[in-house]
Amino acid sequence: MEKLKTDILHILKEHKVGTLATVKNNKPHTRYMTFFNDDLTLYTPTGKDTYKVEEIEKNSNVHILIGYSGEGMGDSFLEIEGTAQIDDSRETKERLWNEEIAKWFNGPEDPEYIVLQITPSTIRYMNDGEKTPQVLEL
Repeated sequence: MEKLKTDILHILKEHKVGTLATVKNNKPHTRYMTFFNDDLTLYTPTGKDTYKVEEIEKNSNVHILIGYSGEGMGDSFLEIEGTAQIDDSRETKERLWNEEIAKWFNGPEDPEYIVLQITPSTIRYMNDGEKTPQVLEL
């Protein structure tokens, strides 16, 4: 299991853009997001008044695809099932703040800037030859 976790953390370190699917009217609603991680917990900045926030408030189940870089059929990637919650703590917002986020918000104290915290329940490590998928249940 430790090697699997190491492989998963490597993908999270190397790939920051992935898709986030929420549930809207009992159907998936997917968009590209930028992800940061602290161990296996994922964070993604967003605006307070967005559809994804509204959808998560109604149904916190989410699905993330991250890691595929388009290099070829053998690229490893992750399928992550989990739950999302809104984190608008000053500490988290300051920790994640960077120049990319500055394109959309006025600073870590901007009341429109919030962070989605995703706690995985299942992570599938995909497309690494015959030994995948490997599943990490949390």
